[in-house]
Amino acid sequence: MDKLKRIERALDNLSGLELECRLCPRECKVNRRTGQKGICQSTHQAALSHALLHFGEEPVISGLEDCAKAEVQNVSRLSGSGTIFFSGCNLKCLFCQNYQLSWLNKGEVVSDEELARKMLLLQEKGALNINLVSPTHLILPILRALRIAYEQGLELPIVYNSNGYEKAEVLKNLEGIIDIYLPDLKYFSPEVSGRFSNAPDYFQKASLAVKEMHRQQPELLLSEKEAALNGLIIRHLVLPGQVKDSLLILDWIAQNLHTSVCLSLMSQYHPCFKAPPEIQRNLTPEEYNRVISRAEELGFETMFTQPESFADAQHLIPDFDLKDPFKWS
Repeated sequence: MDKLKRIERALDNLSGLELECRLCPRECKVNRRTGQKGICQSTHQAALSHALLHFGEEPVISGLEDCAKAEVQNVSRLSGSGTIFFSGCNLKCLFCQNYQLSWLNKGEVVSDEELARKMLLLQEKGALNINLVSPTHLILPILRALRIAYEQGLELPIVYNSNGYEKAEVLKNLEGIIDIYLPDLKYFSPEVSGRFSNAPDYFQKASLAVKEMHRQQPELLLSEKEAALNGLIIRHLVLPGQVKDSLLILDWIAQNLHTSVCLSLMSQYHPCFKAPPEIQRNLTPEEYNRVISRAEELGFETMFTQPESFADAQHLIPDFDLKDPFKWS
């Protein structure tokens, strides 16, 4: 079955959930088609902040190996990830580095046709993929836009860049549409996820969601240029004082999926927005290295790490008030 047919089937299956919204685990049950808003603060149309070539993702997503040549090449000639940053969020972590989008809802509402044009323009610019950041609450307008874009020649892999707080039964409808799943697996403890994201059921839902993503895309497949074509990359941001939670997550992945799963273990935490007092500091090298050591002990075969950001993680925080939010790129 080709992608257009799969999109039509997914829209048929999911569109009714928007009338009494049950697209994510929050199940706000608002009628988004009449303008009602739940926790994500979104209606039936997509709102987005930026659509740009992004060079700060994992190497297989953004082509970071090529980006290392930026000193001798014009950055505009590099590939990069065709990244679309959507407004709103269904999780709303208190420490979110993208709080301008997730909490403050900065961005503009666009039609399905406009969103499709942005995807096609990113393809024209040489993007390696279409990277959908925070797509969970906007999956219906995204599917409608993808339908238009495919009809007009879109050929790039689709990246589902998610906070992990998903419903597995919704994700089942995306099989054969999403090429690369890039979920966070943020928390293990209900107490921690309840305190930082008001979602004590986070791991219960996210673990099922990640299992479904792994069922659909179990193997990371790369092109000749080492860019991801299909697969799953699980991200985990290590939080200050929460190493125990991180270790439990690694144990769960090894026991319930496989150590062949690609991990992205992130050290770039910096207290943002409403970060509680207990995490009002950067991560320490000791904390991060404990997590890396456990992953190595468990035998994970592929890992992306970022130990360079201990001194000042703030330099990795985007500013979506700027035309280019990633000056550090």
